[in-house]
Amino acid sequence: MNAADERARVAAIARSWIGTPFHHNARIKGVGVDCAQLLAAVFAEAALEDATLPEYSADWFLHEDRERYLDEMDRYTVPVAEGATLELGDMPMFRYGRSVSHAGIIVEASETTYPIMVHSFRGIGVTLDELTPTGAMTSRLAGVRRLIRWAA
Repeated sequence: MNAADERARVAAIARSWIGTPFHHNARIKGVGVDCAQLLAAVFAEAALEDATLPEYSADWFLHEDRERYLDEMDRYTVPVAEGATLELGDMPMFRYGRSVSHAGIIVEASETTYPIMVHSFRGIGVTLDELTPTGAMTSRLAGVRRLIRWAA
């Protein structure tokens, strides 16, 4: 399977999680998932990465300056250059609290529309959000990551 097919598969799998409730540290489609476990579950279901995440408290990002989320992401991803065109499967990272602590998966990307991501948000669950220049999510954007295997 080539990278374009892998990316399309990741986007389709991510969309299949829409409507799953938010549940801290859970990873069961239709039952509960948080943003970190959503990424791990989608890429595992696509048979691209099998990430296991260490236990983490629900509010770790409020108390730590250390980039725990990015440290874990470094095992599987690389940063996308600022201003680069986003592609299906790319993972925008967001700063909440004192460090990067939230992410999603791009499921729609084109040069004529704003990217759309799937993410699991506390109190909402797995949902779609458009990354517009003036959107609330965009103001917290702290970079985008891409699977190492897709980095060229």
